[in-house]
Amino acid sequence: MLSPFVARHIGPSEAELHTMLADLGVADLEQFVAQVVPANILLAPGLAAEGLPEGCGEAQALADLAALAGANQVRRSLIGLGYYGTATPAVIQRQVFENPSWYTAYTPYQAEIAQGRLEALLNFQTLISELTGLPIANASLLDEATAAAEAMALSRGAHRGEARRYLVDQDVFPQTLAVLCTRAEPLGISVELVDPAALLAGPGAGEAGADGSLAEADGPMADAFGLLLQLPGASGRLWDPSAVIAAAHGAGLLVTVAVDPLAQVLLAPVGQLGADIAVGSSQRFGVPMGFGGPHAAFFATTEAHKRQIPGRLVGQSLDAEGRPALRLALQTREQHIRRDKATSNICTAQVLLAVIAGFYAVHHGPEGLAAIARRLLTLRQALALGLVALGLEPQAGPGFDTLTVATPRAAALIQAAELAGFNLRPGFGGAGAGSPVSGSPNGLAEPQAFGISLDELSDGAELQRLLTALAGPGQPCPGAGDLLAQVQAELEGAGAAAAPEQALWAAAVPRRQGPWLGQAVFHNHRSETELLRYIQRLVSRDFSLVHAMIPLGSCTMKLNGAAELAPVSWPAFAALHPFAPQAQTAGYRRLLADLESWLAAITGFAGVSLQPNAGSQGELAGLLVIRAWHHSRGDQHRRICLIPTSAHGTNPASAVMAGLQVVPVACDDEGNIDLADLEAKASAHAGELAALMVTYPSTHGVFETAIQAICALVHRHGGQVYLDGANLNAQVGLCKPGRFGADVCHLNLHKTFCIPHGGGGPGVGPIAVAAHLVPFLPGHPLAACGGDQAIGPVSAAPWGSASILPISWMYVRMMGGAGLRQASAVALLAANWIAERLDPHYPVLYRGAGGRVAHECILDLRPLKRSCGLEVDDLAKRLMDYGFHAPTVSWPVAGTVMVEPTESESLGEIARFCDAMVAIRAEAAAIEAGASDPADNPLKRAPHTLAAVTAERWERPYGRQLAAFPAGERQQRDKLWPAVARIDNAYGDRNLICTCPSVEELADRAPTP
Repeated sequence: MLSPFVARHIGPSEAELHTMLADLGVADLEQFVAQVVPANILLAPGLAAEGLPEGCGEAQALADLAALAGANQVRRSLIGLGYYGTATPAVIQRQVFENPSWYTAYTPYQAEIAQGRLEALLNFQTLISELTGLPIANASLLDEATAAAEAMALSRGAHRGEARRYLVDQDVFPQTLAVLCTRAEPLGISVELVDPAALLAGPGAGEAGADGSLAEADGPMADAFGLLLQLPGASGRLWDPSAVIAAAHGAGLLVTVAVDPLAQVLLAPVGQLGADIAVGSSQRFGVPMGFGGPHAAFFATTEAHKRQIPGRLVGQSLDAEGRPALRLALQTREQHIRRDKATSNICTAQVLLAVIAGFYAVHHGPEGLAAIARRLLTLRQALALGLVALGLEPQAGPGFDTLTVATPRAAALIQAAELAGFNLRPGFGGAGAGSPVSGSPNGLAEPQAFGISLDELSDGAELQRLLTALAGPGQPCPGAGDLLAQVQAELEGAGAAAAPEQALWAAAVPRRQGPWLGQAVFHNHRSETELLRYIQRLVSRDFSLVHAMIPLGSCTMKLNGAAELAPVSWPAFAALHPFAPQAQTAGYRRLLADLESWLAAITGFAGVSLQPNAGSQGELAGLLVIRAWHHSRGDQHRRICLIPTSAHGTNPASAVMAGLQVVPVACDDEGNIDLADLEAKASAHAGELAALMVTYPSTHGVFETAIQAICALVHRHGGQVYLDGANLNAQVGLCKPGRFGADVCHLNLHKTFCIPHGGGGPGVGPIAVAAHLVPFLPGHPLAACGGDQAIGPVSAAPWGSASILPISWMYVRMMGGAGLRQASAVALLAANWIAERLDPHYPVLYRGAGGRVAHECILDLRPLKRSCGLEVDDLAKRLMDYGFHAPTVSWPVAGTVMVEPTESESLGEIARFCDAMVAIRAEAAAIEAGASDPADNPLKRAPHTLAAVTAERWERPYGRQLAAFPAGERQQRDKLWPAVARIDNAYGDRNLICTCPSVEELADRAPTP
């Protein structure tokens, strides 16, 4: 029996389902499914519910989840290490984080209907560029640790020699070091911890010889290609890196600085100090800790590396009417074009979180950010005085928010603080006093130090409670008010009351000089009224699921239910630190265990890791697990990865990052893997074969009947089968990859399991693996997770983007096994109904053995290019005039569109989309017949803006009504107008502008009176 929620999630009503089935000539849904899914892998209906909860309504699921949340204990976590308490402005939480207009949008590939999100991302890029003093900043990365790994990869790629050493500050965050090691080992890179000060002494420090040559080959920077510094370090230490950076440059190294963005408000921009790359996390700019994520990392660099920068980059161009317009820039860097030559496998990012961080800066402005940072610096100084009064001497030297105290009483003091409601950071020595929170790298029984990281939520009252907790029995406790007064008096005496960094850092740390963040957007929206209106102006320019279906193939833009999203804002999930003591996170751990168990049952595998925080990271993790398994058997020589030519571009990019060599496998005329070519390649490389990467159903939108034989063939030649789960929405409840031969599969929870796309992130890409691979699931240095022979972490946090996992938990809990099977079946039905409706107008390029498509279909537009000069972009832009987002264009086949309706769209909405496609075909027919100008017609001039159709002059050979309201009267009531006309992408790449204009630039553009 289906739960009440199923009817809410699935778009077509029972009557509409009967109509759709009748249109396809089948009696019922099960008969239809049997025509689509190969019989040798199709599950009987009763098997769909094995290992899954019975479905239920929203109220019951929310009550069950609330019980889990109640098992979490929310304490004041002053652990730091990149995760801090922050105050999300209510207007941003309400109008952005919890607003479906923001979180249900997709990556802004169709820029004309994504101008609001693109402007919000440009604000974020501008903020990061201004903070770091580097001219090029991307639109976010997954987390700080993976951003550091991307910097390492860029540094290696930019180095002209054969150097293999990457030098890392010994005070680096431990999770960053661990991810660096995970990413470095397959590529033959040696990660080495260094004391930066030691790099200034001896040969190899960058000094030139008498003949002008660089330092001797045996110095501390010899055979190194890059250096990563952490500011402030895990211990809290802050220092001037200028001399070290200069020495590294002298030795030919690129220098990356991982910098705290709030500290960077007061610290001289690291770009001005010589850094080539800056990375970090914007979490403390208004984004809750969320047990580790999601958070928007940043990556900024110099002009020299703009074509190697990973992730998305928003840039300015011009539209067809000569107006400024934003779009994604330099997209030729991306994986679907460069494939195994790509510099990164990053496909998605953390757009929603970057938007929040950008609005946080808009809300506070440079003055507000500086006030927060200076208050924090003052509180730290008061805390230091208080600790000294208690006989707890902090580590000497300047800092920003963190103090580290070495004491044999550390364990007892940490426990006393916990009893008072505080989590402090245990320190065991080693790389920075901020070494592992749990467990000791040196085999010590107890921590030898503790760290305290204050944050935006800290105040004098908190300092008093903390000092009271740390005071010994009978020991007088200093008053926080007195300590703050003492600090204030000392600052006033030094003439630094308004800028405490002048006195507290003095000459030891370079400070920001002069005004910054002068762009108008960071000054004009300080009142909530103005900020609310600005947010609304931006979102009104964006197309999302609140407007209409988004039929993007391979993207699964399904319902993101309100009941699924609501718990993400609960403090019991949002306010936990990822390294909080295990006893405080019992609710999260039960949720994680539930979800891992359910996903294993759905896929037919033995184990699951929820750590990868994007599909691309799931790909990498899965391949690294396969690689580790081969190595455990002494098969280090197995390095060949077979990948069909139809695969998503992240597949070959991930394979290269995993240290594998890509060998392409051809596809046949029907879009299936060419079995003869696969057999030949597998046989030729049998002694070296590591894996086959296969997407199922295929990227051509069909269930390949030979999937079991394909898996068996690879196993016969010693390889493993990695199944890309991008299309799992066609399989849930109908077939299980673990049963038909795959060894590992990644899942996109932001597709199949209802986590919203957020306009280009966040995402979650867990991996499910067969029993023999479970021991190799990724671990983490700061938490117990993964297998007993775990590969290193692929994400900064042990469970990646943990705070959005309740969304998928709610989805599975409410749908139940039977509901999940129903959803998959309806997704297949909707795609096949579209294929039959549109095939007479746009030939369906590929079909399965029974003449059916899977959950998506590819429509061939190439004949129209020959007959009337129609490009696929013309159709994509014209669909905007009809009120739709385009399907996926020119992928996986150039000159086609791929349509995926999902199970959540009603028959009425699906039919409306088909009507628009048919009408566009008629417009093309008019060109073919000579009735429409081949160059000046509604298709070539699309999309049509409000400004264009209401202009005084209209000189086009077709009417305004056809331009603006081609679908008829309904559009006049609820049309979303494209904010700009068609954008000139080439112009924008030739004239790259990826920050907001400054006041000076705007003044230069002003007309002369």
